[in-house]
Amino acid sequence: MRLQVKGKNVEVSEAIRTYAEEKLGRLERQLADPTQVELELAVEKNPSIADNQVAEVTVWTKGPVLRAKEASADMRASIDLLVDKLERQVSRYRGKRQRGHRPANGRSPATDHANHRTNEEGGPVIVKTKQFALNPMTAEEAVLQLELVGHDFFVFRNSESDHINVVYRRNDGGYGLIEPA
Repeated sequence: MRLQVKGKNVEVSEAIRTYAEEKLGRLERQLADPTQVELELAVEKNPSIADNQVAEVTVWTKGPVLRAKEASADMRASIDLLVDKLERQVSRYRGKRQRGHRPANGRSPATDHANHRTNEEGGPVIVKTKQFALNPMTAEEAVLQLELVGHDFFVFRNSESDHINVVYRRNDGGYGLIEPA
């Protein structure tokens, strides 16, 4: 496992690096072949944020890409929370691979309309932009990725049609697929 530890607004000490290697090493036993692990440790400069020690990890494997982010008042505690979250993701992924995919019926995502922002003209404001690689995969693999990252939708390049598709979680607990015409 190749581990890369980066610091943002913080100098990564050898003790923290060793601690992270030891904790993330637990995943090596559960995953077939984690090829690369990127850990970013950050300290939020805002004094009003109590949990300002943030740990964010991306794990590239032969199968899914695992991501997790945790924050607490202590960097070691953030790393511990992060590893616990990753272990839950791995066990959920392995369980789905073993028994086949079954949608969780009755599950409806919570919607929060209070966080919508508008500009002076009344139009919506884009508050975050994200870029990512579109790896070719099947719709079933995209649903597994959707579950692993914990989002409501997932954008991917369909390996069968080579078009950009979107899978999303429906209110009835199933999944939807959006394909271009």
